[in-house]
Amino acid sequence: MTYDVAIVGTGPDPDDPDTDGFAMGYRHASAYDRLDDCRLAACVDIIRPNAEAFAESWGLDADAVYEDTEAMLREVQPDIVSVTVPPSVHADVVVQCAETESVQAIHCEKPMAKTWRDAKRMAAACEEADVQLTFNHQRRFGKPFREAKRLLDEGTIGSLERVEVGGPNLYDFGTHLFDLCGYYTDQSPPEWVLCGVDYSEENVQFGAHNENNAIAQWRYENGVVGFASTGDYGVVPAQIRLVGAEGVVDVCTDDGPTLRYRNGSTKGWKAVDTSPDGTHGPSDSFPRVAAQKVLSRVPLVSADRFRTPTYIERAIEDVVDALSEGRTSELAAENALQSTELIFGAWESSRRRERIDLPLDADGNALEEMVDSNEVLLANDA
Repeated sequence: MTYDVAIVGTGPDPDDPDTDGFAMGYRHASAYDRLDDCRLAACVDIIRPNAEAFAESWGLDADAVYEDTEAMLREVQPDIVSVTVPPSVHADVVVQCAETESVQAIHCEKPMAKTWRDAKRMAAACEEADVQLTFNHQRRFGKPFREAKRLLDEGTIGSLERVEVGGPNLYDFGTHLFDLCGYYTDQSPPEWVLCGVDYSEENVQFGAHNENNAIAQWRYENGVVGFASTGDYGVVPAQIRLVGAEGVVDVCTDDGPTLRYRNGSTKGWKAVDTSPDGTHGPSDSFPRVAAQKVLSRVPLVSADRFRTPTYIERAIEDVVDALSEGRTSELAAENALQSTELIFGAWESSRRRERIDLPLDADGNALEEMVDSNEVLLANDA
């Protein structure tokens, strides 16, 4: 079977990314294009020149270009839809796709949504319609992260006691880190979260607020404790630190190897080779659009044949395989909901100045609500 794929949200030039967009539709398209059982069938963008440029890059005819998602769904009847619009409209687009009879799977960019209400709404709509819903937490498929899980499962550091994460923020960047925490704790449900945040300078990325700095703690049902430190004053020396009863694993260190561990027999840190994979992807991997510019005299099929798949390409391959095999993808909505609840729960804890027991009883976005109501004071407002 060949699946017809539509991309909703092409974005502008992918070689000029900023905090308003990375044109992730191009990267999703690259992933589907390399699969024998997928065919790019349509694209949608509210800015038609963006959609037309995307169509030209991927060899789509003019009748495959749309400005309206509803019209595309009605006329193209795609099997799979990738949603690469900003988080604030994820839920509306996903629900619209789920209600279309032809759609069997939806793969959505992260973070899940701008509010906890919308995150739950989109998951519930897809469950009711029996549509596979996945989110692009593609780092799960990178060798540094897989090897860290292997070390953990083999008992290299003993039983896991704590997961620590460090990065710019809890939401846009942090959604990957919280998702990986779920991966390393075997998706044990979180029980509670306690957090304090600083938002003294405006920090809007892809249309959503992100705190400047945060300190958060939480616990899973299996007893593992989580700790996060974000922003300029972060104290975790890696993006992920796994603390076990008998040792430590660091993934994506600040000033060391991509993966390292230590235990009672290593006499210090021991580096683990994850080449060609690094923090964000393989060193020899680049999207098809880049290949068009860098290897303009080399047929794209030839260029693709000799490079390592990107993390997004690996993720989407798993999404499509899960659909065809009738199994649950690692990127399933149920996993994304766990990590997303911790993010919104952390911000709610900061607002209430108390520990939040889960499941979360607040449906909104506490950080955005605090900014809108002036509960947080920006430096330029002081």
